[in-house]
Amino acid sequence: MRSAESNDPPTSVVGRVAAVLGALEGADAPLGISELAARTGLAKGSVHRLVGQLVDERLLERTPDGRLVLGVRLFEIGSSVPLPRSLSQVARPLMVDLHQATERQVHLATLDGIDVVYIEIVRGQGPRLTSQVGGRLPAHATGVGKAMLAYSPRAVLAQRVEAGLPAMTPRTLVTPGALARNLQDIRTEGTSYDHEESHVGVSCVAAPVFGADAKIRAALSVTGPTQRMDLQRLGVAVRTAAFAISRQLRDADL
Repeated sequence: MRSAESNDPPTSVVGRVAAVLGALEGADAPLGISELAARTGLAKGSVHRLVGQLVDERLLERTPDGRLVLGVRLFEIGSSVPLPRSLSQVARPLMVDLHQATERQVHLATLDGIDVVYIEIVRGQGPRLTSQVGGRLPAHATGVGKAMLAYSPRAVLAQRVEAGLPAMTPRTLVTPGALARNLQDIRTEGTSYDHEESHVGVSCVAAPVFGADAKIRAALSVTGPTQRMDLQRLGVAVRTAAFAISRQLRDADL
């Protein structure tokens, strides 16, 4: 998805394609040519030509009323990305166990630059949350994101701060000082909390997942409506599951 800080339309073919795909990735509903042009800053004629080619390649699909959505081929390509696939294969059984033990929704996420991308979800029986596989959020506003930022190189945190700390809710940490203090607490405790920082009424507890090289690979979380979340108790289960995933990644040399 294009950076929110850049207002200039892309000039390269790859940049224009990425802008169109990114606009659809962030859309709540199918978009038409005019809407895509407005979101990307590209001329309608350019968008029309690009869309035709992307539909031919199955990277986009048309709805019955002629609007556009992301195509199945993107899912096929994404499913072949080695690291997320390997992480999901290792983590999925442990995520199911964690879900059964906590009766809450379980997420596995990685960092893509300075944003969180969800790569596996085990859904609970309660209210359906809005997160989805492939969904993206600013790392500073989520439990999984903060768990990864806490153990990432300082340059990654600096990039997140430089790009801005947008408020997703009134409780999002939006100052560098507050975020830095929270990340220090995460490193001390080994647990990250999201107190309605990404969605009002939703809280989570997360823990880091490390690879065979002892570097941060992902983060695991349990999420649910705030009134149903005993974060301290759930934190023990999440840390245990995250440690087990890390150990399996180490054994598999991933």
